[in-house]
This record gives sequence, structure tokens and C-alpha cells, in this order.
Amino acid sequence: MNRRRYACREDLGLSKAEFAILRRLNRPEKIQAYIDAIPQNFEIGGETCLSVREALRQRRALCIEGAVIAAAALWVHGEPPLLLDLKAERDSDHVVALFRRHGCWGAISKTNHAVLRWRDPVYRSLRELAMSYFHEYSNKRHQKTLRSYSAAFDLRRLDPATWVTQKKSCWDLGWALDAARHYPLIARKQVKLLRLRDCLEREAQKLHLHRPPRKG
Repeated sequence: MNRRRYACREDLGLSKAEFAILRRLNRPEKIQAYIDAIPQNFEIGGETCLSVREALRQRRALCIEGAVIAAAALWVHGEPPLLLDLKAERDSDHVVALFRRHGCWGAISKTNHAVLRWRDPVYRSLRELAMSYFHEYSNKRHQKTLRSYSAAFDLRRLDPATWVTQKKSCWDLGWALDAARHYPLIARKQVKLLRLRDCLEREAQKLHLHRPPRKG
């Protein structure tokens, strides 16, 4: 396990040009702005889990792909490369990169929607941070679907070749995140009490940052 505080270019296996991008992203706010600007990965050719290199090269990313870019940039600047997996029921999971300021957690998040976005570093625990996503996390049937969150997953547990420079999709990372310990957010008896999102919330959820490509 590579527990270096700062990741150098040789640790990550990136080219000078690739590493220079991460060097410029020296604050969480800059990282968030960068991954917001990357077009959404609509997985037109099938499901992906792109490495840092491939996401930078292809100029597209979905949540886990944006999270690994963010984590790599944080590591370059002396912060641990941590991910948080948010697990949902009858819905897709969501992955964010974690950072801490003054003992509180914040999150860098790649999403194409008006919800599940950046979180300021004001949350005293990972549970608090995860709960901040609860109300907005819903499926196409307008049901609130977030059920659990993982422990902070340190990417230094994995060989950078599996998530930074991998040419194929990084399914090993996805499986490792899925297998990590998760903690429940609500009890089963509380599920029955959840209200569907209302009409205004449904309209707000239609907002997108990047438009999908036209078919044909």
C-alpha cells in the first residue's frame, strides 16, 4: 500500500501533461469547477468506469470517474484520496470524493443534475454528509432511494495502475467500493413514511448541466 502523503508523477504513472492538469487543481473548489466543466459521460457505447487518464483523455466523466480525478488531484496536493459510496435502492449508486477542513467533511461531486452536487466542508461526520443527500436522492418514480453510505475508501489501498492509468474500465475499483463496509441511513420502518417528491421538486430535477448527444 502506498501511503505517501504527496503523490508525485511517477507514483501515478501519468504523463507530464496529464500531471500538470492535476497540479493546477490545488483547491477543492478548483477541482469541482474542473469536473463540472468536463462533459457528462452518457455511456453511449455501454457502461464505463474510466480511469483518471481515460477520463482526461476522453473529456467525459460520470460520478465515479469525476471522483477519481478529484481524489488524484487531492493526493497530488497532500490530501488523502478518499471516496464515499452512496448506495441506493431501485436507483443508481453515487460516488463522491471527500476532503476535510477544520475537522469537518466536504464532498466533490460529478453529476449532470441540479442535485447530488458539491458539499461545503461543514459536516461533522460522514453520516451527516451522507444525510445531506437524502432528500434530493430520488428515482424516476420520485421515490427517495438513498439507503446507506460507505466508510471513507482510501484509494491508496489500490495500485494506481488500476484506477489512474488503466486503459480498460476500472471495474475492480467499482467492485471494491461496492464490497466496502456500508452503514444504514434509515430503518426499514421509516421507508414507509417517506413522501414522494412534489411537483416543484420534480421540475427542478429536470435541469441538466450537459445535454446528451442527439441520436442518429
